[in-house]
Amino acid sequence: MKINISKWLLLSAIALFAACDDSTKSPEWIWDEEEEETVDAAEKPRYIWIDAAANFPDYANSKENIARDLAKAKNAGFTDIVVDVRPSMGDVLFKTSVVSEVQKLDVWDNGYRYYERTATWDYLQAFIDEGHKLGLKVNAAINTFVGGNLYSYGLGQQGMLFRDTDKKEWATTLNLETGLTNAMDVTSDIDPYNGYGTKFLNPANKDVQNFLLDMLSDLAKYDLDGIFLDRCRYNDFQSDFSETSRVQFEEYIGETVTNFPNDIIKPGTSYYPLPIIKPKYFRKWMEFRAKIIHDFVVKASARVKNTNSKIKFGVYVGAWYSTYYEVGVNWASPKYNTNADYPAWATQDYKNYGYADKIDFLLLGAYASANSIYGNGEWTVQGFCKNAKKLLLDDVEFAGGPDVGNGTGWTEGGQSARVIQSVDAAISEGNGYFVFDIVHVKMYNYWDALKEGIDNYLKTINN
Repeated sequence: MKINISKWLLLSAIALFAACDDSTKSPEWIWDEEEEETVDAAEKPRYIWIDAAANFPDYANSKENIARDLAKAKNAGFTDIVVDVRPSMGDVLFKTSVVSEVQKLDVWDNGYRYYERTATWDYLQAFIDEGHKLGLKVNAAINTFVGGNLYSYGLGQQGMLFRDTDKKEWATTLNLETGLTNAMDVTSDIDPYNGYGTKFLNPANKDVQNFLLDMLSDLAKYDLDGIFLDRCRYNDFQSDFSETSRVQFEEYIGETVTNFPNDIIKPGTSYYPLPIIKPKYFRKWMEFRAKIIHDFVVKASARVKNTNSKIKFGVYVGAWYSTYYEVGVNWASPKYNTNADYPAWATQDYKNYGYADKIDFLLLGAYASANSIYGNGEWTVQGFCKNAKKLLLDDVEFAGGPDVGNGTGWTEGGQSARVIQSVDAAISEGNGYFVFDIVHVKMYNYWDALKEGIDNYLKTINN
């Protein structure tokens, strides 16, 4: 963002600069009589994500650990923290009347086990108190369309969908090779990914939406600086194929789909290689799903703003836009013509359901491998952020950055040089910097690397 400053205001600024600056070098101001100068308005924000489950053993029962690590984040140059207060099992770490509070979460700690929360103080409020004391902005994030976890290795299950069997129809219906299947009927606990261990909700279900909106109302009562939606999407390409979604889709297109789901997506298809001839309603189905998510984002923003107009409302998304249609999300600007670049899956009207103009800020997971920091196009940190500028068209500001604990090259640590580069690659192309997750920063001791990268950025705007 730039601020225009007229010539007379520049003269005043020179006088103020001379009075306050003890350097011996005088600033050189050169302008044309008809021109105006511009200066950067403010520093770009730097966000660090705090995953609920991964950090649970450190923070669930210890305000001291929270204070310790937020001080480290502040010292490293971060301006914002993002506290995950609704893990993928669907219960919460704040006060609400609509769903239970988290009592235990699965952790890898000398084996795979549960870690229990015995403290009774308000988890989210502890982050707000300590963060604001340090001058950090505190944002909360929720995993949105989720309702329970079936854990691997026989650990069991927990979450709303498992406690309340009456809500089974809230769960997404999967278009599997064996037929349309409610996610709660997928009971494999060997592989949580192939076995659909995280039980997603159906975004088209009005009861699901109202449940989440009520939850957001309670969350917005906190003294937060922002709220971000994570997993505000469909589970994958094979969901949701419930009767609820079928009826809404047919109403949307004004036709009856006589061969459902084959005329949309052949059962068992997890993606369509491009190019390939698609079923009759495939592209219209992609458009419909994007509309469902778009419309929910609009509702969620309104609910948060009606509760507390001072809270920024945003969404976290993965930066890989070229395949993000598979989870039903168009995070671009509605001014961006998706069909022009991706005609294989985007209709002419797909662009109408880009929601960039409906939110206040976007967090972008620019999750490239450790040796892919600089570059163009998708799958480099810099390229992801460059592409986002093209897609967002200044409708919303965004902060991109890496996952420093997962993906090629990151999992073994020892990537301080890449972490430093990632700050430059992301912040130079976007409106801020974002890193996932604090647990990895601590595990691999990247605090100094992040501080160096952020300090390098601050020097560029202060010189």
